[in-house]
Amino acid sequence: MRRTLAVGLTLLTVTALATPTTAAPATRPKQATLTNFASLPAETYLPGSEPSGAALGTSPINGITPPFADQPIQGFSGLVRNSDGTFDVISDNGYGTKANSADWLLRINRIAPNFKTGEVDVVGGITLTDPHGHIPFPLTRPDRVITGADIDIESVTRTADGTYWMGDEFGPYLLHFDRAGRLMAPPVPLPGVRAPENPAGNPNIGGSKGFEGITLSPDGKTINALLEGTVAGDEPGTLRLNEFDIASNAFTGKTWRYQLEATNFAIGDAIAVDHNRLLIIERDSAQGADAIVKRVYLADKRDRDHDGKLDKTMVADLLNLANPKHVGGQADPFKFPFVTIEGVTILDDRTLAVLNDNNFPSSSGRTPGKPDNDEFITIRLAENLHADPRVLRRR
Repeated sequence: MRRTLAVGLTLLTVTALATPTTAAPATRPKQATLTNFASLPAETYLPGSEPSGAALGTSPINGITPPFADQPIQGFSGLVRNSDGTFDVISDNGYGTKANSADWLLRINRIAPNFKTGEVDVVGGITLTDPHGHIPFPLTRPDRVITGADIDIESVTRTADGTYWMGDEFGPYLLHFDRAGRLMAPPVPLPGVRAPENPAGNPNIGGSKGFEGITLSPDGKTINALLEGTVAGDEPGTLRLNEFDIASNAFTGKTWRYQLEATNFAIGDAIAVDHNRLLIIERDSAQGADAIVKRVYLADKRDRDHDGKLDKTMVADLLNLANPKHVGGQADPFKFPFVTIEGVTILDDRTLAVLNDNNFPSSSGRTPGKPDNDEFITIRLAENLHADPRVLRRR
């Protein structure tokens, strides 16, 4: 059933399936527990918006026939916690490529999970624009509304002034937007790294392998930006974590290396725990019964074993969450078996919020042949994070 939304508030502040390589952690952590469950139906659209999905053809995809009369509310690929129980989430590139996403308008949506009813409400939103012409290459639209054919935003963080920084995969770039979604300055490229979509040419990283996770430091001075793919010439399966200085609007040149459990895995998001540690979602590219690895790791820059890489400790297996109370009517153990899991944030010292990107209408990890909903879960870790207090109180 098609669901439309009454949006009346102004916001103020597929991957191709690959055969996964089994990667068992050296030490299995204590089981994390599902504490809340809510979902936004796959067929949720922004009322009164523009048609979308024309390049998807007219054949049904998981039972959904494109194109769509309105813009879908989907593709959550990064979230920011607000003080009132709502969250700001970004909708990413759209339908997966530059070629099929020219009529997908990039957007921040404000969502409100209601765990009593199990529903997620969309209570506001803004569309991203470049009215001052900061993007140096031609945009799809003359009104300078930014589309999925222009930029592929995959990660987001918000600074104390209420402005948003977003990580892109087409450059890869960092982009700075004001509270109304207007680009404030030219996109900042990562020196020495270019994606196939970058107009500069000579790519040295794979397509859709740019900034999948960015996170603000507890002191608010720097951003850590984690690539999803390995840069050519780097050790296979290693990802660069890059430091960006907000005051100088430049990358500092300081980097760390994050080692994937297998070279065909990917990361989904990152969030700072303190100055040295961050939580990282790591996943295979399978869904449903084929999914093997969907994990949350605690990564530490201090490299105590001196191997040149972030130290890693798994804190949650998203395919094996305890659910003795059958929260949301779900099974015990609960599984989060999606191709792309691209949103994580810290709610308190032992509780995380995790969201999937449903790649509407393409992913069907929950029920084969049916498009995935956007699911919003909270999980309780077995042990405290001992996070920086500034992270816990940040809004």
